[in-house]
This record gives sequence, C-alpha cells and structure tokens, in this order.
Amino acid sequence: MKDFAGKVAVITGAASGFGREFARLGAQLGMKLALADIQADALAATVDELCGQGAHAFGEVVDVSQAADVERLARRTIDEFGVLHLLFNNAGVAAGGLVWENTLEDWAWVLGVNLWGVIHGVRTFVPIMLAQGNECHVVNTASVAGLLSPQLMGIYSVGKHGVVTLTETLYQDLRVTGARVGVSLLCPAFVPTGIAQSHHHRPAALRSAAAPTASMVAAQKASEKAVSSGRISAGEVARMTFDAIRENRFYVITHPKIIASVELRLQDVIAQRNPGDPFSFAPKVAPRPR
Repeated sequence: MKDFAGKVAVITGAASGFGREFARLGAQLGMKLALADIQADALAATVDELCGQGAHAFGEVVDVSQAADVERLARRTIDEFGVLHLLFNNAGVAAGGLVWENTLEDWAWVLGVNLWGVIHGVRTFVPIMLAQGNECHVVNTASVAGLLSPQLMGIYSVGKHGVVTLTETLYQDLRVTGARVGVSLLCPAFVPTGIAQSHHHRPAALRSAAAPTASMVAAQKASEKAVSSGRISAGEVARMTFDAIRENRFYVITHPKIIASVELRLQDVIAQRNPGDPFSFAPKVAPRPR
C-alpha cells in the first residue's frame, strides 16, 4: 500500500502515544479514520483535533479485551465508510514485577488488552479485508519485549511474545492463501508515551486488592524512567511504521541497538546455553527489586 489518500484506517489505542500519532499522520495523508480507545475524554480530544483540521474521523469507546466491543467498532466502521484498508492493533498497557507475584487480575488485565485485543482485531477485521478483495494492511504493535525475556517484565513479555508469534503466523497464513493483505509487526523499545501510566485506566473489576510488592514498585519506577528517557518520539515511530507499510516490510524495529540483545537470545537458543542478561547492553535501564 503506497497511496493512503481516501483510504480507511482503524486504530485502537488512538487517544495517546503511537495510536494518536498514527491517526495524526493518517489524517495528514488524507485517510479516513476510525479511532478507538478506552479513554473517552482523551479520545474525544483526538477526534476533535483531527476533525478541526479537516479530517473525516470518528471515535468509539472500546475495550479491546472484549470481543463485542471490537465487533461493534467494525460494524460502525463499515456503516460509516463502507470499507477498510489499514488496521492498527495498537492498544496496550503495562505491568511488571516478579512473575510469581503477579495476581490473577494483573494477568487478566495485561493479557486481555495486549494479546486478546490483537486476537480480537485479527479475527474481526481480517475476514472483512479478505471479503473486500482489495489491497489492505495490518499493523500489530508488539514490543522488543516480544523478542526478549527481561527480568521483572514477564507479564508484559508473555503478551508481547504472543503478539509476535500471532503476527508472524498471520503473515504466513495470508501468504499461503494468496491474500492481498500485508502485515507489519511493530517492535519499539522505550519511547515517551503514556504506557507507563496505563494503570490509571485499569478497569475497577481488574484492580488487585493486594498492595504492590517491592518488585512491582521497582518495575514501575524502572518503566517510568526508561520510557520518559526514550530518545525516539512516538511521531517518529509512526513515520517509520508508515514507511514499512509502503515497503510491505514485516519487521519494524525502531531501536537498531536492541538487535544485539535479540541476537544474544537467539545465540543462547542455538547453543542451548543458559539465557544471558537481556539488559547486558543497557544495564542502566534494568529493573531490579529492592
């Protein structure tokens, strides 16, 4: 997909971070936008901003962990625009700590959004794209945490590893069926977005009654520090992603220096040796329990 003008994009997590920047860039390119987020006020502000600039956009409050919500978004998109071309399964949240200390509510919340949100997006929107028969593209937001297994990030990494294998399999399934649907996997490292504060929007039913453990506090502080110190902006990541769509390129690795850590992991697998430290190339950002 090289020409975006007049095309329709569906973006989850569109009220902030990467999602908002995807929407802004899509609007600049003349796209029509179906924007979804769980944060109603922030979503409305994004829609107002873009419509004020002349974009054709609507916002739908959606909890991507709920299949019915994602299906409602699809129905409204088709009712409003009649077609869709580009899907960003982008909504994400973060939590950390020692894996045996995470509660059932922690797992349900993080996997519900980060993994099931992408699953619901794929199973809902890809059949529509296939039925249309036109040129389309899917972008799934994972993370370098989907390529590595760092300490105190297990609950997040489990979801992101799931997104990686889901997206790689989606690519292969579409390839063998000859579909006109491209796929890209976005794997950013630390970028200044609102994900470190995503716990503020956690549904009440999935809040844990237990106080955070020392490892959870350490992981939260490390996340806030690392995310806020990121040198690549969300806008730059959006531009990289649209470039990958134009090139029909699968892997979108925004921080090339992280490749050394990915290579270390793969070498560990090939050599069948104990895993090395994923933060060995960036020890200053490694979370540690106190």
